[in-house]
Amino acid sequence: MDNIIGQTPAHGGGDGAAANMIVDGDQKTFMQDVIEASRQLPVLVDFWATWCGPCKTLTPTLEKVVKAAGGRVKLVKIDIDANQALVRQLAQLGLPLQSVPTVAAFWQGQVADLFQGAQPESEVKRFVETLLKAAGGSMPSADLLAEAKTAMETGDAQAAGELYSALLGEEPENPEAWGGLIRALMALGREDDAEHALTQVPEKIAEHAEISGARSALTLAKEGRAARDQMAGLEQRLAANPADHEARYDMATALNAMGKREEAAEALLEIIRRQRGWNEDAARLQLLKFFEAWGSDEPATSTARRRLSALLFS
Repeated sequence: MDNIIGQTPAHGGGDGAAANMIVDGDQKTFMQDVIEASRQLPVLVDFWATWCGPCKTLTPTLEKVVKAAGGRVKLVKIDIDANQALVRQLAQLGLPLQSVPTVAAFWQGQVADLFQGAQPESEVKRFVETLLKAAGGSMPSADLLAEAKTAMETGDAQAAGELYSALLGEEPENPEAWGGLIRALMALGREDDAEHALTQVPEKIAEHAEISGARSALTLAKEGRAARDQMAGLEQRLAANPADHEARYDMATALNAMGKREEAAEALLEIIRRQRGWNEDAARLQLLKFFEAWGSDEPATSTARRRLSALLFS
């Protein structure tokens, strides 16, 4: 795996198969294209008009998201001016088509959800993901992400990195994939590549929690490596003087780099317990950086956060 970033995605339905799921519909084919088809898979119906400016923005976005779904959802595009009888019939059934664009999601022959007006790609994707979840499915990207996380949890960082990279090939602005890729590179001992990956993260997601956490993990790994080399000396300093907060602080950083999260948190909590606000609150701030790097779902984060709260509000 010489170059994780930019690899050709290993998963996905393929543009050819997905393109077959995007069709132009009319009142003659509505029953077959939409109602009957929705008994097999979710169907989005894009009601548009040639004079509608927002439609020209939304329709390509819908097509992109549907293609990314790899054949798990169908898109039917209907020109309301060319199909006025169908529009009137649907209006009688309670489907509001007074304005366009209107996108209606059909599942099992019924309208499952809808939205009106142009929406950003992120919202369209969320709409489709919700629809697929209700239909008992998921986006291929969700499957890739779950597979990558499992690989990381089982210690296969190489496979995880390849999966995260494949996901980024489909969704370049997916923060979980970027964060996962950076952590996979770190697990492989490729910190320079992880640093490079961090510089490639799109600006709009640079401060997302997943990216911030990976950034903190990378910073802590570097700090911890330096502190770890001094571990024996730090232990001697603390044995001689338990109030040597600087030694305890450096030991916490080293312990974190060694994967000893509970012990690392305890060292910083001990500093706070002995001298709250030491060195401009350095121990508390470092502990918060640990939390960010570990993630909110990590048991060590939850335990240490509770203990920190007890100290601060006692």
